Amino acid sequence: MRIDILTVFPEYLAPLSLSLVGKARRNGTVSVDIHDLRDWTHDRHRTVDDAPYGGGPGMVMRADVWGEAIDAVLAVDSTRFDSDTAEAQPVLVIPTPSGRRFTQSVAADLAGAGRLVIACGRYEGIDARVAEHYRERMRVEELSVADVVVAGGEVAALLITEAIVRLLPGVLGNALSAEDDSFAPSRPADGALEGPVYTRPPVWRGLPVPAVLTSGDHEAVRSWRVEQSRTRTAAMRPDLLD
Repeated sequence: MRIDILTVFPEYLAPLSLSLVGKARRNGTVSVDIHDLRDWTHDRHRTVDDAPYGGGPGMVMRADVWGEAIDAVLAVDSTRFDSDTAEAQPVLVIPTPSGRRFTQSVAADLAGAGRLVIACGRYEGIDARVAEHYRERMRVEELSVADVVVAGGEVAALLITEAIVRLLPGVLGNALSAEDDSFAPSRPADGALEGPVYTRPPVWRGLPVPAVLTSGDHEAVRSWRVEQSRTRTAAMRPDLLD
């Protein structure tokens, strides 16, 4: 898989050289290239934004700068990352609080793509004509990672990239880990979250590990985990059970 990220703050994406994503980049499972959007500006101030038509607060990122940047990035050959032409069709991802919700199932879907281009907006967002134009050429996903507004799309790009890369074959040390994740498609159909987990020491600050986990009774452990999963979901995310 190839992932290209366009941003006005390339240094913000430095964590993508660490942990699982960094390891996947080093072993060739995924290529992550980070591009400075200002490289496609043509004035001495390297301007990427302007006042919004119709008035209002804030600034809007210019369509002409984004168009040049995305076209240039798409022109880079990506066939060496995926030999299947259909799967190698790029997907343009635009993080935005007004997009559809980014979920584990969306991450799994995008993990099957051969290539992603992530456009990190700032200020009041990217001129809407960018998404409109590229929808005529490729799949475009406008995605919201949470019901909050942050300063820019970089933090969302970090989350989206890690969520997708960890689902690629060979990235996790134990592939079964992803199957028991909260929100994983393989979890029970009731939508319950993953329950609490424990390790050594057996007693910490007066708090013991639940006795059932050290009982050796695998069926009792399974039943306990199902019960704890539903209890935690009812407390933290009752909407999932609804």
